[in-house]
Amino acid sequence: MNAKWDADATLVLGERTVPLLDRARVYACGITPYDVTHLGHAATFVWVDVLARALWQLGVDAEICRNVTDVDDVLDEAAARAGTDADWYAAVGQFQFDTDMANLKVRAPRHEPRAHSYIPHVVRLARHLVRSGHAYVADGSVYFRGGDIPAVAGIDRTTALDLAAEFGDQPDDPAKHDPLDVAVWQACGPDRVGWDSPWGRGRPGWHAECVAMASSVFGVGVDIHAGGADLTYPHHACHAAMAEALTGVRPYTRSWLHVGVVTVDGEKMAKSSGNLVLISDLLADHAAAVVRMMILDRPWQESWDYIPALLDTAAERLELLYSAAGRRTADTATAEDALRMALRTDLNVPAALDIAIDSGGAAARTMVSVLGLG
Repeated sequence: MNAKWDADATLVLGERTVPLLDRARVYACGITPYDVTHLGHAATFVWVDVLARALWQLGVDAEICRNVTDVDDVLDEAAARAGTDADWYAAVGQFQFDTDMANLKVRAPRHEPRAHSYIPHVVRLARHLVRSGHAYVADGSVYFRGGDIPAVAGIDRTTALDLAAEFGDQPDDPAKHDPLDVAVWQACGPDRVGWDSPWGRGRPGWHAECVAMASSVFGVGVDIHAGGADLTYPHHACHAAMAEALTGVRPYTRSWLHVGVVTVDGEKMAKSSGNLVLISDLLADHAAAVVRMMILDRPWQESWDYIPALLDTAAERLELLYSAAGRRTADTATAEDALRMALRTDLNVPAALDIAIDSGGAAARTMVSVLGLG
């Protein structure tokens, strides 16, 4: 089955329906290149890759922008521990990530902006937000007014404060008018990588970096914003709020692809927990198609717990799909239509796989292509 123009190129993601013409602007929150690539990272980027492949089957070009957060406190700290320059450390981390993605058959994005190249853009963003009253200057920093964001994100203030502390938004900063305000520009001393600004030496805030990069590449909004579900608040919610305050266009994104979190023994993967499942280790013993099938044969928004036995299950499912692809079938049109309907309906890969395996032939070969299993 070849991609063709689909008169009903409509994609449902979660609770939102996104009608599309010939292009979909997709912003994917990328990595902070200070550590090795683990399965939790990879799950998000494999799903974004499949989203783009599925949209192509509907005759829609998914224009992917996946950023690199190479200006960040954790990156500086990791480089300092290694006794090296932060830029060099980030470059090595980015190379390792790119290698892992290539080995996992994740295609390179159309755009890959790096935060260090967008310092002037963040300064302009901060100026605009201060002038419009959405932000204020205090002690050499610029803070975005974020007290109302948790309600929009659907979480209570106590939870928001806990998450703000967990993700380094410093709710205890005495310069803030509200603990949930977030830095657009953060003052810093000589011990940190920094740049001159109208407010003194400093560095961009994490959320502001993504706003600057996404807005520069795509303009006033995106069709789909993708990233891990663990980043829903504060990162994605603050990104959207800043972008809307900058442009006046709401909503900032027409839909979200919040990919479920991967855990081990019920605990989120983290270097501090010592429970990382590295992509390089998985690919040393398993084909990329098996790892991808393990990630994809489930609802994209579902969080799941990794156990090695899942790779065996994925290998069995993959063999069924390959066998189906080799079968001759007479009625391909019905299967093709059902397959497209499953993909456009909340990117329902498990249902599409069932159709492909049952129908065989062209439908199965299409699923091999859509899931990047060739």
